[in-house]
Amino acid sequence: MVQIGYTLMSEQTPAHELVGYAAAAERIGFDFAVISDHYFPWLEEMGHSPYCWSVLGAAAQVTERLPLMTYVTCPIMRYHPAVVAQKAATMGVLSKGRFTLGLGAGENLNEHVIGEGWPPVDTRHRMFAEAVLIIKKLFSGEYVTHQGEFYDVDSAKLYDLPDEPVPIGIAASGGQSAELAAQYGDVLVINEPMTEVVRQFKAAGGEGKPVYGQLAISYDTDRDAAIQRAHELWRWSSVGGWKVMAELPGPVNFAAATKTVRPEDVTESVPCGDDVEAVVRGIRKFADAGFTHVALVQIGHDRQQHFFDWAEKELLPALREV
Repeated sequence: MVQIGYTLMSEQTPAHELVGYAAAAERIGFDFAVISDHYFPWLEEMGHSPYCWSVLGAAAQVTERLPLMTYVTCPIMRYHPAVVAQKAATMGVLSKGRFTLGLGAGENLNEHVIGEGWPPVDTRHRMFAEAVLIIKKLFSGEYVTHQGEFYDVDSAKLYDLPDEPVPIGIAASGGQSAELAAQYGDVLVINEPMTEVVRQFKAAGGEGKPVYGQLAISYDTDRDAAIQRAHELWRWSSVGGWKVMAELPGPVNFAAATKTVRPEDVTESVPCGDDVEAVVRGIRKFADAGFTHVALVQIGHDRQQHFFDWAEKELLPALREV
């Protein structure tokens, strides 16, 4: 059975409401929660982007059983990997072992703020692999000194560690990243139901490890309103794949890149309205591709309470059958 999670969507929600949503997700029966780690929203209309690590610390205190996960943190520029390791270890302690560190190679959108430029993709992948190794070494609790191609670590040691090392999830979109996830990660993260990437991950040593995905939905009893909201706030997801999304530097660039995106383009991948079966079909695609966990994103924070009511009464009982 696929585990059904809830996405704390930082880009569209004030920080204090995200904390309340974590408590609500646990109360109504979601299996886990993930949170995006952004400096910017994708579009200006989304309107928010609080520091997710502060939100996570608060969420750990208002929940008791709900597993928490970053979806995903980039450890190559805005955060030094030694600092990411400390933050993740502290979350492991605060959550009493309920935290998973999801990692990815990031986007220009969030990393350009430190003024160091945005490296070519091959360079970013090498940076990412080195960063993951540093984080894993620090999770051992030993002193770590590292002089690498991109990062130096001078006699670092984590003093507050959970009883078990924080699991690491690694985002992948192709064979090379799938192999990296299998070698160094405990979890594979893919946004879309990519059967071939899951197969490559398992073949490279990831057999038996969890696979996490995410499905955006726009719940509303008025389907036309749901479609309008999805187009306004989620059209950024139709800019042309990750190779494009990782390169655009700001919300205004995403707005420019999505001028020709139509509502029907968004609804091809986003269930809109209150049709439970449409969401079930979306989840089934992930299940058939080998995913073990899928987090739901409700588009538009002004409809979250309505979404929670619907999820508790109708959606989650139906999804338990997938």
